[in-house]
Amino acid sequence: MAWELDERLATPHGTVRWSRRGAGEPVVFLHGTPFSSYVWRDIAAAFTDRHAVYLWDMPGYGQSDMYDGQDVSLAAQQTVFTALLEHWGLERPSVVAHDFGGAVALRAALLDGVDYARLALVDAVSLRPWGSAFFRLVNADTEVFAALPAHLHEALVRSYISTACSRKPRTEVLDALARPWLGETGQAAFYRQIAQADERHTREVEDRYGELDIPVLVAWGREDGWLDPHHAERLAEHIPRARLRWLDGAGHLVQEDAPARLTGLLTDFLGAARA
Repeated sequence: MAWELDERLATPHGTVRWSRRGAGEPVVFLHGTPFSSYVWRDIAAAFTDRHAVYLWDMPGYGQSDMYDGQDVSLAAQQTVFTALLEHWGLERPSVVAHDFGGAVALRAALLDGVDYARLALVDAVSLRPWGSAFFRLVNADTEVFAALPAHLHEALVRSYISTACSRKPRTEVLDALARPWLGETGQAAFYRQIAQADERHTREVEDRYGELDIPVLVAWGREDGWLDPHHAERLAEHIPRARLRWLDGAGHLVQEDAPARLTGLLTDFLGAARA
């Protein structure tokens, strides 16, 4: 289950770890919170025979830098994503974005003028209100939660991540997803990213989704307990060329609940660009 991103890019928000795999038309995968590029490991691998696949951990997540005072807001992630695309020399990639990676991709398109060939939004943070009940609770009082003893923090993180799935994830998967948030640095980073979550970052672009003139796939786990599935219908209605596809029986972390079905949807969607 080893997962290693072998490249680095220094940014104003910390050094970002990233990797390119395969060759062909470019597709970039964005993770959400409290995850990392690890959630795309198997699905991304399915595209490396036809695509140049780009994976990265956002500042404050996974293998990328974590440090006190770090800006890990959606606005900061947007800036880093736009810089990465320039660094990679990608002018019009396809993008697949999960959770708040969706908000990052949408902000980059609408505020930075980044052009995509196609955009897949998977259980994406996009319309208010967003965040699970637990996420909002911690956001309101992060200092208290950040002071938890390490063993209680680990139990909390593991339990919280588990609720993203419609069934309990495999032990080795849960271990990999929880590991970046453990230890003194990881624990502080976990609460830092929740503390900086602010709905103004989606409010700034929500009224502009109708400007997107590209094919958009909205894929959603019908059992998502973190982001109300009603958001999927609202989001698809806001985007002129969007189509909505449901993943029955899947929760918020559809990459673990329905990897084969999600891969099939993405294969059809990305393949249409070559048709």
